[in-house]
Amino acid sequence: MAKINDHYQKLTAGYLFPEIARRVAAFTETNPEADVIKLGIGDVTRPLPPAVVDAFHAGVDEMASADTFRGYGPEQGHLFLRELIAANDYASRGVSVDPDEIFVSDGAKCDCGNIQEIFSTECKVAVADPVYPVYIDTNVMAGRSGPADDEGRYEGIHYMPCTEENGFQPDIPSEPVDLIYLCSPNNPTGTVATAEQLTRWVEYARGCGAIILFDAAYEAYVSDPGLPRSIYEIDGAREVAIEFRSFSKTAGFTGTRCAFIVVPRELRGKNTAGEEVSIHQLWSRRHSTKFNGASYPVQCAAAGIYTDEGKAQVKELIDFYMENARIIREGLSASGYAVYGGIHSPYSWLRIPGARSSWEFFELLLETTHIVGTPGSGFGPSGEGYFRLSAFGDRERIEEAIERIRDKLPAD
Repeated sequence: MAKINDHYQKLTAGYLFPEIARRVAAFTETNPEADVIKLGIGDVTRPLPPAVVDAFHAGVDEMASADTFRGYGPEQGHLFLRELIAANDYASRGVSVDPDEIFVSDGAKCDCGNIQEIFSTECKVAVADPVYPVYIDTNVMAGRSGPADDEGRYEGIHYMPCTEENGFQPDIPSEPVDLIYLCSPNNPTGTVATAEQLTRWVEYARGCGAIILFDAAYEAYVSDPGLPRSIYEIDGAREVAIEFRSFSKTAGFTGTRCAFIVVPRELRGKNTAGEEVSIHQLWSRRHSTKFNGASYPVQCAAAGIYTDEGKAQVKELIDFYMENARIIREGLSASGYAVYGGIHSPYSWLRIPGARSSWEFFELLLETTHIVGTPGSGFGPSGEGYFRLSAFGDRERIEEAIERIRDKLPAD
């Protein structure tokens, strides 16, 4: 009989969002009349912008003609899209990123999970807590941890608590680590790292030879021009950081699937002999071996984001969700809840009143108001006692949700 990878059995539970779906399905089965409003999973609800749809159709039309049909494309992504990304997402902010340092993929979740494959299982991993579960789960699967304790902390993983006391920004480790997962704007807390905070991280990584894995999937929601949207806005970051970006939450690509990862050529690691190795070359080898590239029409659709019409329409989309976030944040605050985030992020992070656990509050909210959110403990031990609500929804449903909480489950 084939032997399995035993590290998978260390995982403490099923992936967070399927577990939420299971509980909601059980509730609706026994309460078929309930009008459930889902503000849990961070899935967009508005359609693709018209400029994106037009570009998508144009790409499909090309595939319908023998003269313009395309088969396998470059695994790294078509140059036309990588050049647009380099010019619009980086050069426009004074950041130098070469198109050859950009790898187009089918999602930032995949990239965040796959990047750990090119690093030794002996690497010490540091993660903010609470945090996007993929960072931890994929490293557990790879064998970089021991078992989890009663609070869900895996042995061998360095947890960096993000609490109200430190403004939900992780503190620099007091010990050297090898891989550091940072997310800004943060999922789930909605907070944003300042340039000063990121500078300290870059200096720390340069000092101990660590590599920062910087998830900037929500960067388009940052409205303050004084806040960094890329880690490469920090001097020296190209030598110590990999950046992940996504079109899912910015332009509605959750079902269309397109993202990219930036791996600078300066970035180096060491092999067991102590020799320096190019991280860019390693990722290029992994990417081209295991991935045949995002589909051509999807990459055409992504290119549509960067037209003048596309930029304006994406801004309208983000403004719509951020107005939802304002309604959630202000409505919850008026109902007595302590609320964080929701200013430069589509997520609001609320403190649960009383002594209820995150999952207890999940059940109470569902049963009392028929609203679905995400238990904070699902993002890590330091998320216990907190709850995430997503602004991805229809306006009237968002307003209805806040009205239900105000009437049926106020904090005070």
